[in-house]
Amino acid sequence: MKINEIYELYKANPCVTTDSRNCPKSSLFFAMKGASFNGNEFAKSAIDSGCSYAFVDEEKYADGKSVFYVESCLSSLQQLAKLHRETLGTKIIGITGTNGKTTTKELVSAVLQQKYNTLYTQGNFNNHLGVPLTLLRLTDKHEVAVVEMGANHPGEIRELVEIVRPNYGIITNIGKAHLEGFGSFEGVVRTKVALYEFIRETNGEILINYDNEVLRSISADIKSFRYGKDSKYDVSADVRSSDPFLSLNWNGRVVSTHLIGDYNFENVLAAIAVGRRMDVADDLITAAIEKYEPQNNRSQFKDTGRNRLIIDAYNANPTSMKASLLNFLQMDRPNKIVVLGDMKELGADSDQEHAAIANLLVGEALKDVFLIGSCFMESTNLFHRFETTESFLDWLKLNPITDCNVLIKGSNSMHLTKVVDLL
Repeated sequence: MKINEIYELYKANPCVTTDSRNCPKSSLFFAMKGASFNGNEFAKSAIDSGCSYAFVDEEKYADGKSVFYVESCLSSLQQLAKLHRETLGTKIIGITGTNGKTTTKELVSAVLQQKYNTLYTQGNFNNHLGVPLTLLRLTDKHEVAVVEMGANHPGEIRELVEIVRPNYGIITNIGKAHLEGFGSFEGVVRTKVALYEFIRETNGEILINYDNEVLRSISADIKSFRYGKDSKYDVSADVRSSDPFLSLNWNGRVVSTHLIGDYNFENVLAAIAVGRRMDVADDLITAAIEKYEPQNNRSQFKDTGRNRLIIDAYNANPTSMKASLLNFLQMDRPNKIVVLGDMKELGADSDQEHAAIANLLVGEALKDVFLIGSCFMESTNLFHRFETTESFLDWLKLNPITDCNVLIKGSNSMHLTKVVDLL
């Protein structure tokens, strides 16, 4: 079935699902495949559950009436999203980066919603499947969209920008993450820079943290709106405090956030820059940022009555973990404890990067340090070490911690959020 024909069906049924357990009435089902499932097998049940039409890429499941064969369901979904995006012509801000892209996306969206009907990426729908699903939520009522794009292998951002075709681009930063997939830090740079390359090719505009040397070096000859600490930039600010919540001075205003740590400064400033570039009033920009509260264990603060916790356990890589630790170490707080979980997908650099993080804590004024996971087990420092999160939980039950300030940081797969209930 041709993409133009699919688009006609989509216009009559403007809702798309890839989950046969979630089939709204008058929706389209695209059968996806994974390591342990084959969506083609569920096409008929999707129709029975409410979908108007289904698309499969195994001919034996097609009936030519409500279930249609396409060469690749994923490719068809992506082509459909691209066509829909081009048809509507909505202004789109594309966001990628190693760290902070989700927080930046949330802040940018909060600011833009003060003036515009704004669509933005929900949750972590930032990959080859989530991005097209986000675009297919666009309607002609949306004035602007904020689309987050993630990557864990070479070339992925280029693939996504060809679908999203953003008018504006933000790279939050470029650091060490997913090195196992990218092969090296240079591989990360080559992949992320694809957003800038697309903006350059299409005469778009980037919003750039001009304090960032790496970003500055790859942004030549691109129309840019610059932000950072230098008053010569289009938007500038400086950190006022980050103990624990970040506040900053901007345009003669003090902006007090619910975000932990000065490492969120560039995320907040990106949102301010977008607001300024899109003509949102300064007082509305400030109000949106001050109202925003982080979710999903990203730089969250929690007072349990027993301890005061900084929970940053959604994701971790050497760049973000170092930033979190340095901010925590400079806080003027008694009884500070660090709980760290393994950083995943670092490949051959894993031992070296975990050792560097552990060494960073040697000699610091900390009450205790707990390292969790097989990678941190290789550390030679005299910190508490646990092979698994479960073994640390068992230790905590016998050795309760009270009246402490605790940083919890690690990759999501370490499930460090389980620790919160015991602290």
